[in-house]
Amino acid sequence: MSIRHWPETERPREKLLSLGPQSLSDAELLAIFLRTGIAGQNAVELARALIGEYGGLRALLRADKRRFCATRGLGHAKYAQLQAVLELGRRHLREGLARGDMLKNPSDTETYLTSRLRDYPYEVFACLFLDTRHRVITYEELFQGTIDSATVHPREVVRRALQHNAAAVILAHNHPSGLAEPSEADRRITGRLKDALGLVDIRVLDHFVIGDRGSVSFSQRGWL
Repeated sequence: MSIRHWPETERPREKLLSLGPQSLSDAELLAIFLRTGIAGQNAVELARALIGEYGGLRALLRADKRRFCATRGLGHAKYAQLQAVLELGRRHLREGLARGDMLKNPSDTETYLTSRLRDYPYEVFACLFLDTRHRVITYEELFQGTIDSATVHPREVVRRALQHNAAAVILAHNHPSGLAEPSEADRRITGRLKDALGLVDIRVLDHFVIGDRGSVSFSQRGWL
């Protein structure tokens, strides 16, 4: 049955306008993006089928262009629209930690770092450089590695911190495996970085390990 024949309160677009986007299922949100279905499937049915085919909404959103465009009901135009939507979301999150903003809420910092690091298929080590009032100077991704490791050079981290005249840093890296639990190697390099930066009076406020469905804060664990 076409969506336009559904009761108005059940149509995704009308439901979003009256109850808010949080009231919609993944399939209903995707249906609004798709706008139309295909022969034999309305937009919601197509959305459900796509989520099932890819094994989840996130896998669909992360699909490469070749697979995405080859999927029935999608194509190059939808791929371009999706990439634009995803980039708007990333930029919206990044504006939450613009240069000069003071870090007041650890959860906002975690959300920002997650948005930057979670989707890499390889390990990336990054730093948030902060001034004496814990305002953001800049965010930098300093090292890239493989699927399960990245070589971090404390000397380079210290050099970049001094160049930015930072008084404090927040460290972060991702685990492409999806598990955020820090390894012993993560704890060792954090200790080395803390010692190296401490020699030039730069504090390490936290180290976030970003996983697929969450993160771990060294500070909250009492490891700093």
